[in-house]
Amino acid sequence: MNGAGRLGNFGWRILLPVLLLAAWYFTTETVTLFHPTILPSPLAVLRMFWKLLWNGELFANIGASLLRIFYANLTALVLGVPLGLAMGLYRPVERLLDGLFSTFRPIPPLAWVPLSILWLGIGTMSVVFITFLAAFFAIVINTIAGARAVDRLHMRAALSLGASQRRIMTHVVLPTVVSYVFTGLRIAIGVSWMSIVAAEMIAASSGLGYMITYYREVLRTDAIIVGMLTIGVIGLLMDLATRRIEQWLMPWRVGFHLA
Repeated sequence: MNGAGRLGNFGWRILLPVLLLAAWYFTTETVTLFHPTILPSPLAVLRMFWKLLWNGELFANIGASLLRIFYANLTALVLGVPLGLAMGLYRPVERLLDGLFSTFRPIPPLAWVPLSILWLGIGTMSVVFITFLAAFFAIVINTIAGARAVDRLHMRAALSLGASQRRIMTHVVLPTVVSYVFTGLRIAIGVSWMSIVAAEMIAASSGLGYMITYYREVLRTDAIIVGMLTIGVIGLLMDLATRRIEQWLMPWRVGFHLA
């Protein structure tokens, strides 16, 4: 893509955010339709952002949330990928676990908050456990889908050539499954942020969710919006990083667009 094409692509991506920001500024600074406690202006939010940034509060809460998400998603990958492969490739394992898995999967992660507090107390372990549950099922489901998407012709060809089970796994199964794992990881990161913010509101004394709850109680809407936008930006950056890693590991996967 040439420079003009990239500039045009970037312009389309920022068009709606710029229009939304302009409307927000107009309704809060120009005509003042809302009280600052209900909806502060973008300038007030920017001032609060710099304040929280310079006093270190924002960095501390970002670090706490990111560390919990890292622990939760790493554990979900370590446990979820092997389980998904086993359920997708071996029918007896699927028959054994499918009923239990299908029973627990619909339970919202936040429904586990009371038990997690009883078992693990209020703090990091409780929040990581709740976030892990949100990420785990997304990764397992996508890994199962990837295992079932393996081309049977490739499997038969590998077997006919005398490939061992280990070589079939590394050269046939994993190249297909890994793209599904990355899709599951992208979904897991999104649901992790949703679950961790809610969990930190209830069972933590640090993190972006805790920060949002604290400033809600003192009616500082500008700080609440800072926390919300920070979550959105970090989630976007994590999603972009995951996509870049996927493209680097699997450069042959090129998407198709109708227009």
